[in-house]
Amino acid sequence: MRLLEPLDPGWERALAPQQEALDAVGREVKARRADGEQVLPAPENILRAFRQPFDEVRVLILGQDPYPTPGHPIGMSFAVDRHVSPLPRSLVNIYQELSEDLGIPPAPHGDLTAWTGQGVLLLNRVLTVAAGQPASHRGLGWERVTEAAVEALSGRGTPLVAILWGADARKMAPVLQRHAPADAPLGIIESAHPSPLSARRGFFGSRPFSRTNQLLEQWGAEPVDWRVDHS
Repeated sequence: MRLLEPLDPGWERALAPQQEALDAVGREVKARRADGEQVLPAPENILRAFRQPFDEVRVLILGQDPYPTPGHPIGMSFAVDRHVSPLPRSLVNIYQELSEDLGIPPAPHGDLTAWTGQGVLLLNRVLTVAAGQPASHRGLGWERVTEAAVEALSGRGTPLVAILWGADARKMAPVLQRHAPADAPLGIIESAHPSPLSARRGFFGSRPFSRTNQLLEQWGAEPVDWRVDHS
């Protein structure tokens, strides 16, 4: 699979061993489009998360797969373009937890670039989906690629907090632990997915934002300013 824009050089090195897997899943996605399937997100956004500087990632928010609503997924888990209204319910629940955790009022939009600019990587386990069909591209081959990405982040040995939302994401906890150097500053925060189907089964009240900042400060790193709207 090739992008209209290049990957960050750090990600290019980290994912180079997965080029065969990327090409294979890229061919499958292309074939599905040719057969009339509406694949989300747009081609130029499928690997968008890997344009974020690899060496600057200090918080990983890992989800499951993109929003299945056309116009919603943009290649960054849980985020949408600023003009999207109403917001996806998962993002509404994230904002509710953020408000209850840190007292930050919900933003009027879903543009989360204020987070990514501080080294927060928004990644899904599966990077494409058929419109209207959640989890429809599970098992297509993305899991191998994103597991390699998680391994690479953990293996750096630099401070990393991994926030794992949902069953698919939580499967990466052992991978993170297995690949981290013994003395690496690694924090893992797990909970249910913020989807309306599961948010009340452990997402609400999990306090991921304050817990992340506590870990970063414990390691002598700057906390994340979790405000989304700075206007």
